[in-house]
Amino acid sequence: MSEKNSPSLADMLALVERLNDYSYAYHVKDDPMVPDAEYDRCYRELQALESAHPEWIQSHSPTQRVGEKPDTGFATVSHSVPMLSLDNAFDNESLQGFEERIIKLLGLNDISYCCEPKLDGLAISLRYENGALVRGVTRGDGLAGEDISANLRTLPSIPLRLRTATPPPVLEVRGEVYMPRAGFAKLNEQAIAKGEKTFVNPRNAAAGSLRQLDPKITASRPLVFCAYGIGLAEGWQQPDSHYESLQQLAGWGFKINDLMERVAGVEACIDYYNNLAEQRDQLSYDIDGIVYKVDSIEQQRQLGFVARAPRWAIARKFPAQEEVTQIIGVDFQVGRTGAITPVARLKPVFVGGVTVSNATLHNKDEIARLGVMVNDWVVIRRAGDVIPQVVQVVKDRRPQDAVEVVFPATCPVCQSDVDRVEGEAVIRCSGGLICSAQLKESLKHFVSRKAMDIDGLGDKLIELLVEQKLLATPADIYRLREKPARLLALERMGDKSVQKLLDAIEVSKQTQLNRFIYALGIREVGEATARTLMQHFGDLTKLMAASEADLLEVDDVGPIVAHHIRTFFEQERNRDIIAQLQELGVTWPMVEMLEPEAQPLAGKTYVVTGTLSQYSRDDVKAKLIQLGAKVAGSVSAKTDCLVAGEKAGSKLAKANDLGIPVLDEASLQALLQQHGVA
Repeated sequence: MSEKNSPSLADMLALVERLNDYSYAYHVKDDPMVPDAEYDRCYRELQALESAHPEWIQSHSPTQRVGEKPDTGFATVSHSVPMLSLDNAFDNESLQGFEERIIKLLGLNDISYCCEPKLDGLAISLRYENGALVRGVTRGDGLAGEDISANLRTLPSIPLRLRTATPPPVLEVRGEVYMPRAGFAKLNEQAIAKGEKTFVNPRNAAAGSLRQLDPKITASRPLVFCAYGIGLAEGWQQPDSHYESLQQLAGWGFKINDLMERVAGVEACIDYYNNLAEQRDQLSYDIDGIVYKVDSIEQQRQLGFVARAPRWAIARKFPAQEEVTQIIGVDFQVGRTGAITPVARLKPVFVGGVTVSNATLHNKDEIARLGVMVNDWVVIRRAGDVIPQVVQVVKDRRPQDAVEVVFPATCPVCQSDVDRVEGEAVIRCSGGLICSAQLKESLKHFVSRKAMDIDGLGDKLIELLVEQKLLATPADIYRLREKPARLLALERMGDKSVQKLLDAIEVSKQTQLNRFIYALGIREVGEATARTLMQHFGDLTKLMAASEADLLEVDDVGPIVAHHIRTFFEQERNRDIIAQLQELGVTWPMVEMLEPEAQPLAGKTYVVTGTLSQYSRDDVKAKLIQLGAKVAGSVSAKTDCLVAGEKAGSKLAKANDLGIPVLDEASLQALLQQHGVA
């Protein structure tokens, strides 16, 4: 590059401003100007310029956000203007009393307030001189705090220089540093993956992140600064409105809360509280209440302070979302999929607006991570409709009679063996057919169209039959014929509907082996796996007797699926239900398995679609499997042949696009006759 075309200081300054504009739009306005790749390209260009010309480096350059570790801890700095705490209003009456005092002191009836969400983070003060950030300090005791400037400079939402050509000579901005919920969840996920200690809540995570001695660690954390006030302003005519002052801060590059409102009178303040209380759980960050401030700066000066709190502001807290209580026992609940979940029984505690006496412990791994023991004192968290959960053990309050949580060896509902697959956190009941906790869902699956296909036995009717104690196992479906009077007594069940249901149940007795295997609801055994098992074993008795080693010889059956199948059939009560179903007439045609050398379609994948006049689709699939083919449900590049009846749709079109051979019904029949299975 010639000297004429070499980048100048002006070029670099323009690049700094452009990058700061990009960062402001992304981190403060939540409205990105360019893709991340463009920002990264410009950032690398700036790094190269600064490397070539270190004398050009500006303090407000985005490359200067992360500095070196301090040699010692954080220095203590006195606040120019104290960072006062707020009095609290605990109900509407307290808030009305707050306004009555203001009216009396000011002699005015019409008061405007600025209402803001009370962010649950760490309060800090930022000092700017001639527009440049010179220091950032924690609230501390309100009179002095810790100088954490190096860490605060790493936050993209804090401007290193005010976005104005005429900044105040001195400006101190007060605000809150917080961690959004999504960032908090990701931070804890990363900690768990590394085997590190997790944070209890976003506020603790934000505070811990800001007090790191290494700014690089702070820079890696998802922290946000939101301005909520001005502590000191010299050489600037501040508007006589707190609300408008914050709008000015937004213009200078600060993030302010977009839920802030200016309202008139205490009733509007109460409405604001109620509206935010409803939105609270849907926000992307934690708030623990509302802050009300008299909007007029002149009125604030007139009202002054009492002790260490201003007369012109008050906080209204939401019900606490975290409390401390004691675990007095642990129960184990069985869910609809057989998952066994530990639930802590608690000394009742009021949290999140309700009295809580139970909290989830999730699973064995979570109990180990938290170190929970029975009789421990623990922190309980409840947010909105979220199930209360134990988030921390108060270790220094652990009593001498604390005992370990012992997981059951058998299901607490049906006493079947419990099962835990290596690599999974959840333990499960293996009594799929007989566990009452899983009953409704297992019955719905059993009668579904691709399983036993019992028309008319829908979800609502199954739930009603279970509640009326007419169904306790799948075998009871085939005993309903013996109880017509009880069926007729059910709501919306007349003679015709009862007869139609019984006829459908009778028809379902004649099924296919793969459908029956699928209907059993064995974990991880879907339609395709059920067909593969039928093809491999050809007989239910052989499948039930197969060892895990035998099952691993089946195509598409891995260690986890083999374990689930073996565990299911090892349960005596599952085998008993299967025997009852067969005794009640459930049957399927014998699967005639050809010897491997007589399986001409071995290694081939077929798909069947459309309507066939001579065969049902299940018949065709069974015959193709008998000849050694694998029958799949969708067309892909691995499909060897498509059998297409009338009204074949997208599968036929895709097969044609891929150049896959297609058999019509006549060609299919010829193929089956050729191999003696027509």
